[in-house]
Amino acid sequence: MNGNGADDQFKFVNPHLMKPPYFSRRNSLPTVLVLACGLFMCGCASDRGRKLAGPVKDAPSPHSAEFAQAAGTVLGQGFVDGNGIITLTNGDRIFPAMLSAIRGARQTINFETYVFYDGDIGRKFTEALAERARAGVKVHILLDAQGTHKMGMKNVFILRDAGAVVEKYHTSFWWDVRRYNNRTHRKLLIVDGRIGFIGGVGIADEWEGNAASPDQWRDNHYRVTGPVVAELQALFMDNWLKTKNEVLVGPDYFPPLAPAGPYRAQAFKSSPQYGENGISLMYHMALASARESILIENAYFVPDDLTRQDLIDAARRGVKVEVLVPGPHIDQKAVRWASQRHWRALLQSGVKIYEYQPSMVHVKLLVVDGVFTSVGSGNFDNRSSRLNDEANMNVISRAFATEQSRLFEKDKRRSREATLDKSGHLLVNDVVQQTAGLASPQL
Repeated sequence: MNGNGADDQFKFVNPHLMKPPYFSRRNSLPTVLVLACGLFMCGCASDRGRKLAGPVKDAPSPHSAEFAQAAGTVLGQGFVDGNGIITLTNGDRIFPAMLSAIRGARQTINFETYVFYDGDIGRKFTEALAERARAGVKVHILLDAQGTHKMGMKNVFILRDAGAVVEKYHTSFWWDVRRYNNRTHRKLLIVDGRIGFIGGVGIADEWEGNAASPDQWRDNHYRVTGPVVAELQALFMDNWLKTKNEVLVGPDYFPPLAPAGPYRAQAFKSSPQYGENGISLMYHMALASARESILIENAYFVPDDLTRQDLIDAARRGVKVEVLVPGPHIDQKAVRWASQRHWRALLQSGVKIYEYQPSMVHVKLLVVDGVFTSVGSGNFDNRSSRLNDEANMNVISRAFATEQSRLFEKDKRRSREATLDKSGHLLVNDVVQQTAGLASPQL
């Protein structure tokens, strides 16, 4: 695991790890450099999990009972009724809600995140978590070793000195290739087993504010109550067991949960290195099920060949397909270049693509036919589908889908539509973009 004394019975060795590709002397230097960087930063994707050989056939409509049953069976968690879900937009609403829940904890706090940086908001979370630990609340914190490298040891010491149990998920040392590749990208907070949070936000100053300027990121996060919180808790327990070899049970973690709202929801995990490709399977099922519309808002949109074909097929059968991605303000420029390389085929099939202009958009949102919605940490790229551990929540509700669609439309009004020139080529098209596109399977 991560070098903390884990028993051998929980260790996993991936025999299918791909070796780096062979480069001939005929490869151009830019291509070699981009591919090398892609392999170093993102690693080789594993085929350990369930990988589809072709499109999902005869997918039931998301309006049908068959769709919910199929999703529950394939993803391992059933839909449960009676949940309350509050949509929180941007740091000005997200962080106060999370901090309020933490400060109100009485028994337990379980917190898993990919990004936790030192800074204004990082110190506020450290202080709130430490105060609750000193008060006797059982605080468990799981931090990705790579994503939290800017956290600063001072914050870790404060938390541990207060009595919180802080663990790092997988080493960040590059020579341990399997663990370097496999990150926990999940964003989960569960308080007293009764209040849950899930979405795309990291604990860093980039998310503060209200996306009013280029240095304030645009994102959604969700406060959840009701029976589905137990499923969120189970998602946290998954990686806690892998890292700590400890099972957390009892009413402090899994109390009885009464109905708290009108929504039917399902929380599920994805962990490709352990044979669970939940994110990829969900995307394929949902896209194949669409009869009317598909809305995708995603920070890192580099879908693989099969997912692109899903979108093209949907557009060709008359489904309205709209994709909203970051524009000039993006933290990973190579991702934008790699994504644009494949836009021509999407646009020619009728897919609409919009680039958000005001700031970095970090939203992860999928809405199908105005009734099925998926939110959480999953991106439309190979890191989410074949490398990282992810956590998403699916909701079957026309009211919830309408709310998320309105947010999508609001962001679309602040975006620029991508277009092709008269010869059918994307207007943005340069050598760097094409070279980066060659590395897209590894981004």
